Parts: sequence; C-alpha cells; structure tokens
Amino acid sequence: MKENSGIWPFRLDEVESFAYQKNLFTPQECSKIIQLGKKEGLIKGRVRDNKLKKVRNNSISWIHATKNNYWLFSKISQCVMDLNRQFFKFDLFGFTEGFQFTNYKSPGEHYDFHVDRGLNCHIRKLSFSLQLNDSKTYTGGKLLFKEGSQEPQAPTEQGTLVLFPSFLLHKITPMIKGERNSLVGWITGPNFKWVLKKIIIL
Repeated sequence: MKENSGIWPFRLDEVESFAYQKNLFTPQECSKIIQLGKKEGLIKGRVRDNKLKKVRNNSISWIHATKNNYWLFSKISQCVMDLNRQFFKFDLFGFTEGFQFTNYKSPGEHYDFHVDRGLNCHIRKLSFSLQLNDSKTYTGGKLLFKEGSQEPQAPTEQGTLVLFPSFLLHKITPMIKGERNSLVGWITGPNFKWVLKKIIIL
C-alpha cells in the first residue's frame, strides 16, 4: 500500500439517538401554546402516499413566527442549539418551516413508524417534539423510537422538549383515553457530509 497523504481517520460515532430538556416550558406556557395551535384551526394530518388512517390519524395546525410568539421560537431555538452542541454536533441552518401543532384524540388516533426526512423535501437534520399536556390526563399516545428490536420511549413530563435526528424511526402509539397535544418542528442544514482530507492509494 502506497500512502499518498495519510490514512482514514477512523472515529467513534458521537451521535445520540435522542436528547431532551425537561421543564423547558411551564404548564402555563404549555396551555398558551395549545391555545395558539387550536386558534389556527385544526385540519387532518396527511402523509405523502395518502395511506392516511393506516399510517397517520391526527389533526394539525401551523404556527409561524410573529412578534407575538417570538418568545416561543426564541426559547425553542436556544434549546435546540444547546442540545445539538452537547449531543449531535450537526451543521445546521435553522428553521425553514413553521412549527406544527399536533392533536391526538382517543380512541385510536396515532402516527405509525415514520421518519421526518424525505426525497425532494427540505433537508431536515433534527426534529423536536414538545410535550404540551400533563401526561396524567391521557393514556396511550407515547412517543417511541425504533432502535433494532428496542423501542425506547421519550420522556412525557409536561414542558419537555425531545430532540432527535430526523432520519430516526419514531411513532405515536394509539390514544386510549383523553387528548394529547404536542408541538413539533424540524431544523434544516446542508447535506450530511464528511470531508476527506487524506487519500490512500493502493
């Protein structure tokens, strides 16, 4: 083997499956976000292949940044930057889409396993889900991730923001009782890449 300018610098993978910040928002702030989301008017959530009830059955609305909700976008942006710096270290642009308010009602509303990225979509690198309800007020509606044969569950404390790579499989289990509200969003950036600075010639 002839070495031209070095070797492949093998590294350990530092990317976490998911990270979270508890108590990011107070119960009062969560109630305010729910009011904002419902005020926008709920519509049925959709998926690209239109297999709606098999994959997804929930209602959504969109919250876009304004001077009146700057506090919401500012706090989430700061949390995302902090968690990304600690756990993912992704190269990010920021938010290029509005936040999606999601509403799940019992019985049975759900969102089966899916990823948040897709061909010819914005380059989503990180996704967040903000828990808006007191989890004692409903049953079902768990945010689960898929890691091989394991399905770890995200924390459910009210006001908790969960951050995870947009390519990670995740789902919301069917609602059994009550109503679950959350706020979700996606952080974009340049394509995933690693610049090779050294080449090996055989």
